[in-house]
Amino acid sequence: MPKKNSSADPVSFRNAVLDENSVAADPVQQFSAWFTDAVNSGVTEPEAMFLATAGKNGIPSGRIVLLKGFDPKGFVFFTNYNSRKGLEIKGSPSVAVVFHWKEIERQVRITGMAERIPGHESDTYFSSRPIDSRISAMISPQSSVIPNRIHLEAEFTSMKLRMEGKEPERPSHWGGFRIIPVSIEFWQSQPHRLHDRIQYRLENGKWIIERLAP
Repeated sequence: MPKKNSSADPVSFRNAVLDENSVAADPVQQFSAWFTDAVNSGVTEPEAMFLATAGKNGIPSGRIVLLKGFDPKGFVFFTNYNSRKGLEIKGSPSVAVVFHWKEIERQVRITGMAERIPGHESDTYFSSRPIDSRISAMISPQSSVIPNRIHLEAEFTSMKLRMEGKEPERPSHWGGFRIIPVSIEFWQSQPHRLHDRIQYRLENGKWIIERLAP
């Protein structure tokens, strides 16, 4: 993930030209360039993305999660596998993601299939987290009803005492998902609401680039 360059000016990215003839041939390369722009221009939490899933009844649910990495294989985030999103992905792996970078008037929409990443990759990321964050992941039955906050804090305190002097290991119910994209849309604000929308659509293993009406 790129580091912030505080010298960049967010105004310089506004109303930039987004043209199907000049974008990168690969959408992940285009995303990387835009993500770097967002980081360098001081966008607040550029890695924050809205993730939408759906249950077996078709009712959608959404929440903000954090992008922790991306490459040609897809976009990675971490969560509790037994949370609502984790269980909904298990039942229906089709998901949608939105990045909204208000400061530079850009948006990216991704649809694709979510799958668990290999355990060793989740282990590596889990071990990089602060100790207290790891303990929270171990004790929280995410999305489940609990009696009150006192119960949660008591579970945390108890586990922290048990882990004193030890290195917390990743619990089996916690890990990463990789979203394998089938379409990625880049939206650039333009005057008079004649916004630029460029869509990459995967067809027979190749990316088709199309312009969409605003």
